[in-house]
Amino acid sequence: MGFRLLGRRTSFTSQAVCKVLEVPKGYVAVYVGEKMKRFMIPISFLNQPLFQELLKQSEDEYGYDHPMGGLTIPCKEDMFLDIASRLNVL
Repeated sequence: MGFRLLGRRTSFTSQAVCKVLEVPKGYVAVYVGEKMKRFMIPISFLNQPLFQELLKQSEDEYGYDHPMGGLTIPCKEDMFLDIASRLNVL
């Protein structure tokens, strides 16, 4: 399993918006970094100790009120990518 980076588009039709916002079964969308890039990660990551630490940081920072409306991870994008790549090989 891997994770996916979704690019942001500036102009959409309503049908295109639905496709961009869809999250495949078995994945969860998270927002990371200063630019709040959207990643889709496998749900299985949520049980991993490395990712649990990111979730704890998110809870400490935002509680249950995330500014993007989805799960926001308060870390730098490169740190998130490093953790995700480690989890991807487990």
